[in-house]
Amino acid sequence: MNIKDTFVASLVPIFLGFGFVIAKPAFESFPPILLMGIRFTFAASLLIWWFPIPKGYLKRIFAASLVANTLQYSITYTGLDLIDASSAVLLVQMEVPFGVIFAYFILKEKPTIRALIGIAIAFVGVYILTGSPNLDGKFIGISLTILGSAIWALGQVMVKPLSKEINPLALVAWLAFFSGPILILLSSIIDGNTVNYLTNAKIDHWIIAIYIGLIMQPITYGCFYYVLKNNPLYKVLPIVTMGIPPTGLLAAIFLLGEKPTQELFIGGAIIIVGVILIIFTKNKKEEEIK
Repeated sequence: MNIKDTFVASLVPIFLGFGFVIAKPAFESFPPILLMGIRFTFAASLLIWWFPIPKGYLKRIFAASLVANTLQYSITYTGLDLIDASSAVLLVQMEVPFGVIFAYFILKEKPTIRALIGIAIAFVGVYILTGSPNLDGKFIGISLTILGSAIWALGQVMVKPLSKEINPLALVAWLAFFSGPILILLSSIIDGNTVNYLTNAKIDHWIIAIYIGLIMQPITYGCFYYVLKNNPLYKVLPIVTMGIPPTGLLAAIFLLGEKPTQELFIGGAIIIVGVILIIFTKNKKEEEIK
């Protein structure tokens, strides 16, 4: 990955980690699924006018949006609502191990022994982290967050071929175009009182919704799909996800006042060690062949 792509990729976790954490206070006004529906509706409303309908790709974009946006964000942010943001921001690092697994089965990107060891270490870290006292009795929240990470990785494997054929921001726009209304409809079925949530939401929670919809979504995923277009998934995912823990943890500590436990730091550190090992999934000979 060249310097330009590395820099662009590094912007993603800064905006994403901060946005992931500050979404939690907004759950006081918006149920998680509704907030995600607002997020993608805002993003689509901003971007959709600048890009023509990608004829010939709509079915694939719709399928990708169901997995990468609708299903994943419903599950991940519901999990976030049930556990501390500091824990969630570390658990979502499992996107990298799951990304390698799905890339192998779907894209035929064969992992090295180092990557397999990294995956094993990451799961050990999850086991230690989930022993933290602040996660006691929160099995559902933990499971949903980890499941969301797996679905996110699967979604990006589906998106990667599209990112090579469609403008990155156009892809963000049309993925959001499909997922936004579906998420709002889904929330109205599950949570009910959608109009009541919207009309009674606090101003600062609307500001959060505006940030994650109009700023975070276009910038983070525009950058992500741009880099994904030119680089293998195994190189992009680690850079994106490795920056989320420090950004997210700092935001959780200083903005939300959370106090991470010893188990969280130890388990999180082990997860990150596993992720670091996964970064080097190609040897020099393979790079020369590419």
